[in-house]
Amino acid sequence: MTKTKNGKNVELKNPHLEKLPDDKLYHFGMNRLNFDFEKIFGDVKYVCTGGSAGRFEMYAKNFAEETGLECSGNLSLSDRFVMFKTGPVLWINHGMGTPSMSIMLNETLKLLHYAKATDVCFFRIGTSGGVGVQPGTVIISNGAINGALEESHILYVNGKMVKHPAILDTALSQELFDTAKELGITAAYGKTLCADDFYEGQMRLDGAFCDYNEEDKFSFLRTLKSKGVCNIEMEATGFASITHRAGVRGKLFF
Repeated sequence: MTKTKNGKNVELKNPHLEKLPDDKLYHFGMNRLNFDFEKIFGDVKYVCTGGSAGRFEMYAKNFAEETGLECSGNLSLSDRFVMFKTGPVLWINHGMGTPSMSIMLNETLKLLHYAKATDVCFFRIGTSGGVGVQPGTVIISNGAINGALEESHILYVNGKMVKHPAILDTALSQELFDTAKELGITAAYGKTLCADDFYEGQMRLDGAFCDYNEEDKFSFLRTLKSKGVCNIEMEATGFASITHRAGVRGKLFF
Protein backbone atom coordinates (compact mmCIF):
# COMPACT_ATOMS: atom_id res chain seq x y z
CA MET A 1 0.00 0.00 0.00
CA THR A 2 1.09 3.56 -0.67
CA LYS A 3 2.06 5.39 2.53
CA THR A 4 2.00 9.04 3.44
CA LYS A 5 3.42 10.71 6.51
CA ASN A 6 -0.08 10.57 8.03
CA GLY A 7 -1.05 6.98 7.23
CA LYS A 8 -2.28 4.64 4.52
CA ASN A 9 -3.74 6.08 1.34
CA VAL A 10 -6.75 4.61 -0.41
CA GLU A 11 -4.99 2.86 -3.28
CA LEU A 12 -6.54 2.26 -6.69
CA LYS A 13 -5.57 -0.93 -8.52
CA ASN A 14 -6.32 0.15 -12.07
CA PRO A 15 -3.35 1.34 -14.18
CA HIS A 16 -5.69 2.63 -16.90
CA LEU A 17 -6.81 5.50 -14.67
CA GLU A 18 -3.37 7.10 -14.93
CA LYS A 19 -3.84 7.48 -18.69
CA LEU A 20 -7.16 9.32 -18.45
CA PRO A 21 -7.12 13.10 -18.99
CA ASP A 22 -10.02 13.27 -16.53
CA ASP A 23 -11.96 10.81 -14.39
CA LYS A 24 -15.73 11.07 -14.08
CA LEU A 25 -17.54 9.78 -11.03
CA TYR A 26 -20.74 9.44 -13.03
CA HIS A 27 -23.13 8.52 -10.25
CA PHE A 28 -21.99 11.33 -7.95
CA GLY A 29 -22.00 13.86 -10.79
CA MET A 30 -18.35 14.79 -10.15
CA ASN A 31 -15.16 14.75 -12.18
CA ARG A 32 -11.53 15.05 -11.22
CA LEU A 33 -10.63 18.20 -13.17
CA ASN A 34 -13.48 20.37 -11.91
CA PHE A 35 -13.86 19.20 -8.30
CA ASP A 36 -11.48 19.85 -5.39
CA PHE A 37 -11.67 16.43 -3.75
CA GLU A 38 -8.78 17.07 -1.35
CA LYS A 39 -10.28 20.29 0.03
CA ILE A 40 -13.69 18.76 0.71
CA PHE A 41 -12.89 15.12 1.50
CA GLY A 42 -9.23 15.05 2.52
CA ASP A 43 -10.04 14.67 6.23
CA VAL A 44 -12.47 11.73 5.83
CA LYS A 45 -11.71 8.79 8.14
CA TYR A 46 -15.04 6.96 8.18
CA VAL A 47 -17.52 6.07 5.45
CA CYS A 48 -20.94 4.93 6.68
CA THR A 49 -23.23 3.43 4.08
CA GLY A 50 -26.54 1.62 3.72
CA GLY A 51 -29.44 1.28 1.34
CA SER A 52 -31.91 4.10 1.91
CA ALA A 53 -31.25 7.70 0.86
CA GLY A 54 -33.70 9.11 3.40
CA ARG A 55 -32.29 7.01 6.23
CA PHE A 56 -28.73 8.16 5.61
CA GLU A 57 -29.71 11.79 5.47
CA MET A 58 -31.41 11.25 8.83
CA TYR A 59 -28.37 9.43 10.26
CA ALA A 60 -26.05 12.25 9.19
CA LYS A 61 -28.26 14.94 10.72
CA ASN A 62 -28.80 13.00 13.96
CA PHE A 63 -25.06 12.34 14.25
CA ALA A 64 -24.30 16.02 13.70
CA GLU A 65 -26.81 17.02 16.37
CA GLU A 66 -25.42 14.55 18.92
CA THR A 67 -21.76 15.40 18.30
CA GLY A 68 -22.05 19.12 17.66
CA LEU A 69 -20.45 18.73 14.23
CA GLU A 70 -21.74 20.62 11.21
CA CYS A 71 -23.70 18.58 8.69
CA SER A 72 -23.15 19.46 5.05
CA GLY A 73 -25.89 19.61 2.48
CA ASN A 74 -26.18 16.81 -0.05
CA LEU A 75 -22.77 16.78 -1.75
CA SER A 76 -23.81 14.36 -4.49
CA LEU A 77 -24.57 16.14 -7.75
CA SER A 78 -26.51 13.17 -9.12
CA ASP A 79 -29.89 11.77 -8.13
CA ARG A 80 -28.49 8.23 -7.86
CA PHE A 81 -27.03 8.58 -4.36
CA VAL A 82 -27.01 11.06 -1.49
CA MET A 83 -23.82 12.09 0.30
CA PHE A 84 -23.54 14.04 3.55
CA LYS A 85 -20.44 14.91 5.57
CA THR A 86 -20.15 15.50 9.32
CA GLY A 87 -16.53 16.27 10.16
CA PRO A 88 -14.46 13.18 9.26
CA VAL A 89 -17.55 11.02 8.64
CA LEU A 90 -19.05 10.54 5.17
CA TRP A 91 -22.63 9.24 4.92
CA ILE A 92 -23.63 7.72 1.56
CA ASN A 93 -26.52 5.48 0.60
CA HIS A 94 -25.88 2.61 -1.82
CA GLY A 95 -29.31 1.48 -2.96
CA MET A 96 -30.44 -2.15 -2.84
CA GLY A 97 -28.25 -5.11 -3.76
CA THR A 98 -24.59 -5.61 -4.56
CA PRO A 99 -24.63 -4.17 -8.13
CA SER A 100 -25.83 -0.77 -6.91
CA MET A 101 -23.50 -0.86 -3.91
CA SER A 102 -20.54 -1.80 -6.12
CA ILE A 103 -21.04 1.34 -8.20
CA MET A 104 -21.07 3.49 -5.07
CA LEU A 105 -17.99 1.81 -3.55
CA ASN A 106 -15.96 2.06 -6.76
CA GLU A 107 -16.64 5.77 -7.06
CA THR A 108 -16.17 6.43 -3.33
CA LEU A 109 -12.78 4.69 -3.36
CA LYS A 110 -11.72 6.85 -6.31
CA LEU A 111 -13.05 9.98 -4.61
CA LEU A 112 -11.05 9.23 -1.44
CA HIS A 113 -7.93 8.40 -3.43
CA TYR A 114 -8.07 11.73 -5.25
CA ALA A 115 -8.79 13.45 -1.92
CA LYS A 116 -5.61 11.88 -0.44
CA ALA A 117 -7.63 10.63 2.51
CA THR A 118 -5.79 8.20 4.79
CA ASP A 119 -6.64 5.36 7.16
CA VAL A 120 -10.29 5.22 6.11
CA CYS A 121 -12.72 2.66 7.60
CA PHE A 122 -15.93 1.62 5.85
CA PHE A 123 -19.08 0.62 7.73
CA ARG A 124 -22.24 -0.81 6.20
CA ILE A 125 -25.11 0.00 8.56
CA GLY A 126 -27.95 -2.01 7.13
CA THR A 127 -31.29 -3.67 7.69
CA SER A 128 -31.55 -7.44 7.47
CA GLY A 129 -33.55 -10.51 8.39
CA GLY A 130 -32.41 -12.31 11.52
CA VAL A 131 -31.67 -16.05 11.68
CA GLY A 132 -32.27 -17.56 15.11
CA VAL A 133 -31.96 -14.26 16.98
CA GLN A 134 -34.48 -12.18 18.90
CA PRO A 135 -36.08 -9.20 17.09
CA GLY A 136 -34.15 -6.02 17.80
CA THR A 137 -30.80 -7.77 18.13
CA VAL A 138 -27.88 -5.87 16.59
CA ILE A 139 -25.93 -8.20 14.29
CA ILE A 140 -22.19 -7.62 14.05
CA SER A 141 -20.78 -9.67 11.18
CA ASN A 142 -17.54 -11.60 11.36
CA GLY A 143 -17.90 -13.05 7.87
CA ALA A 144 -20.04 -13.09 4.73
CA ILE A 145 -21.20 -15.99 2.56
CA ASN A 146 -22.93 -16.07 -0.83
CA GLY A 147 -25.95 -18.05 -2.00
CA ALA A 148 -23.76 -21.12 -2.52
CA LEU A 149 -22.71 -20.78 1.15
CA GLU A 150 -19.14 -19.84 0.19
CA GLU A 151 -17.12 -16.95 1.62
CA SER A 152 -16.62 -15.25 -1.74
CA HIS A 153 -18.16 -12.69 -4.06
CA ILE A 154 -18.85 -13.96 -7.57
CA LEU A 155 -18.48 -11.79 -10.67
CA TYR A 156 -18.57 -12.65 -14.35
CA VAL A 157 -15.74 -10.86 -16.15
CA ASN A 158 -14.95 -11.40 -19.83
CA GLY A 159 -17.44 -14.27 -19.91
CA LYS A 160 -15.76 -16.09 -17.03
CA MET A 161 -16.65 -16.60 -13.39
CA VAL A 162 -14.34 -14.78 -11.00
CA LYS A 163 -14.45 -15.35 -7.25
CA HIS A 164 -13.06 -12.73 -4.88
CA PRO A 165 -12.59 -13.60 -1.19
CA ALA A 166 -15.20 -11.94 1.03
CA ILE A 167 -13.08 -10.89 4.01
CA LEU A 168 -14.06 -8.45 6.73
CA ASP A 169 -11.82 -6.79 9.30
CA THR A 170 -12.36 -9.18 12.22
CA ALA A 171 -10.41 -7.02 14.69
CA LEU A 172 -12.78 -4.15 13.96
CA SER A 173 -15.75 -6.52 14.26
CA GLN A 174 -14.61 -7.71 17.67
CA GLU A 175 -14.05 -4.12 18.81
CA LEU A 176 -17.61 -3.22 17.84
CA PHE A 177 -19.02 -6.31 19.54
CA ASP A 178 -17.13 -5.54 22.75
CA THR A 179 -18.39 -1.95 22.61
CA ALA A 180 -21.98 -3.15 22.21
CA LYS A 181 -21.62 -5.31 25.32
CA GLU A 182 -20.15 -2.40 27.29
CA LEU A 183 -23.12 -0.23 26.29
CA GLY A 184 -25.63 -2.93 27.20
CA ILE A 185 -26.80 -3.37 23.60
CA THR A 186 -28.20 -6.80 22.72
CA ALA A 187 -25.89 -8.02 19.96
CA ALA A 188 -25.02 -11.23 18.13
CA TYR A 189 -21.70 -12.02 16.47
CA GLY A 190 -21.78 -14.23 13.38
CA LYS A 191 -21.82 -14.60 9.61
CA THR A 192 -24.12 -12.84 7.15
CA LEU A 193 -25.71 -14.54 4.13
CA CYS A 194 -25.68 -12.31 1.05
CA ALA A 195 -28.61 -13.32 -1.17
CA ASP A 196 -28.95 -12.38 -4.83
CA ASP A 197 -32.53 -11.17 -4.41
CA PHE A 198 -35.15 -10.41 -1.80
CA TYR A 199 -37.60 -13.25 -2.39
CA GLU A 200 -36.44 -16.64 -3.70
CA GLY A 201 -32.81 -16.08 -2.74
CA GLN A 202 -33.92 -15.63 0.87
CA MET A 203 -36.41 -18.55 0.75
CA ARG A 204 -39.39 -16.25 1.29
CA LEU A 205 -42.86 -17.64 0.67
CA ASP A 206 -44.55 -14.40 -0.43
CA GLY A 207 -42.93 -13.55 -3.78
CA ALA A 208 -44.51 -13.79 -7.22
CA PHE A 209 -42.73 -17.15 -7.70
CA CYS A 210 -42.07 -19.97 -5.24
CA ASP A 211 -40.97 -23.51 -6.19
CA TYR A 212 -40.33 -24.75 -2.62
CA ASN A 213 -42.43 -25.26 0.49
CA GLU A 214 -42.38 -24.09 4.09
CA GLU A 215 -40.38 -27.10 5.27
CA ASP A 216 -37.72 -26.37 2.63
CA LYS A 217 -37.52 -22.83 3.97
CA PHE A 218 -37.02 -23.86 7.58
CA SER A 219 -34.57 -26.60 6.60
CA PHE A 220 -32.48 -23.97 4.82
CA LEU A 221 -32.63 -21.64 7.83
CA ARG A 222 -31.44 -24.50 10.07
CA THR A 223 -28.53 -25.10 7.68
CA LEU A 224 -27.61 -21.43 7.85
CA LYS A 225 -27.73 -21.47 11.64
CA SER A 226 -25.45 -24.52 11.73
CA LYS A 227 -22.90 -22.55 9.71
CA GLY A 228 -22.93 -19.64 12.14
CA VAL A 229 -25.17 -17.35 10.08
CA CYS A 230 -27.09 -14.75 12.10
CA ASN A 231 -28.76 -12.73 9.35
CA ILE A 232 -29.60 -12.39 5.64
CA GLU A 233 -29.30 -9.37 3.33
CA MET A 234 -28.11 -8.59 -0.23
CA GLU A 235 -24.77 -6.77 -0.08
CA ALA A 236 -22.40 -8.45 2.40
CA THR A 237 -20.09 -10.45 0.12
CA GLY A 238 -19.76 -7.55 -2.31
CA PHE A 239 -18.94 -5.13 0.51
CA ALA A 240 -16.45 -7.52 2.09
CA SER A 241 -14.65 -8.37 -1.15
CA ILE A 242 -14.43 -4.79 -2.44
CA THR A 243 -13.10 -3.33 0.81
CA HIS A 244 -10.65 -6.23 1.12
CA ARG A 245 -9.38 -5.77 -2.45
CA ALA A 246 -8.98 -2.05 -1.82
CA GLY A 247 -7.03 -2.65 1.38
CA VAL A 248 -9.40 -0.62 3.56
CA ARG A 249 -10.98 -1.78 6.80
CA GLY A 250 -14.57 -2.90 6.28
CA LYS A 251 -17.30 -3.76 8.79
CA LEU A 252 -20.95 -4.80 8.66
CA PHE A 253 -23.54 -4.35 11.37
CA PHE A 254 -27.34 -4.42 11.30
